Amino acid sequence: MSDAVSRILIIDDEAAIRNLLRVSLVHQGYQVSEAESAKRGLECATEFHPHLIILDLGLPDQSGVEVLKSLRAWTTVPVIILTVSDDEMTKVALLDAGADDYLTKPFGTPELLARVRVSLRHHGTTEATPVFHSGELEVDLNKRQVRVNSEAIKLTATEFDLLSALVRQQGKVVSQAQLLSGVWGQNATDQTHYLRIYIGQLRKKVEQDSSSPKHILTEPGIGYRIV
Repeated sequence: MSDAVSRILIIDDEAAIRNLLRVSLVHQGYQVSEAESAKRGLECATEFHPHLIILDLGLPDQSGVEVLKSLRAWTTVPVIILTVSDDEMTKVALLDAGADDYLTKPFGTPELLARVRVSLRHHGTTEATPVFHSGELEVDLNKRQVRVNSEAIKLTATEFDLLSALVRQQGKVVSQAQLLSGVWGQNATDQTHYLRIYIGQLRKKVEQDSSSPKHILTEPGIGYRIV
């Protein structure tokens, strides 16, 4: 996707910062939406479907870290953090929490734009959307709800975590090791029988014919993907 149609969401409580970023980004051809609080930012993320989010760490109603964790529950779009802290441990904690990049205030507009371009190149056409649709299957990552033919399907917490790990990477092959570490933890990366059992259970609940799945596909020897 070209930069001209990439959507960027700015979440920052400082009007002057939002105005500076909006003017600079629009001038580069991006579509921009903005929010002044964590609550409004999370709402905008589900409505605007951004390809990238610029998130201030110091918001009035909730910390930027908590917003980041909420976003990472349902989207993998790049998030660039704006922070006044130059502390190394803070930066490490942000990256561990799911940030893709960070800038320390004050920052130069050319550097920000360069980081935006790099993040968008790495993530392509990925956009933030909490609801996945495929035929009769609907998965709402934000509300942790699954429906088949408009009927609610009850999943266990582990089943939903596994399904959401696939949905967040929709269309892409997710390796067995990635799924095992993401759902069961780093110590479970060799427990491939977990996947066989839980993928089988998921298919029985979300596929019309679990013996001939059309949503959750196996990539032999590699992993799984949802289409």
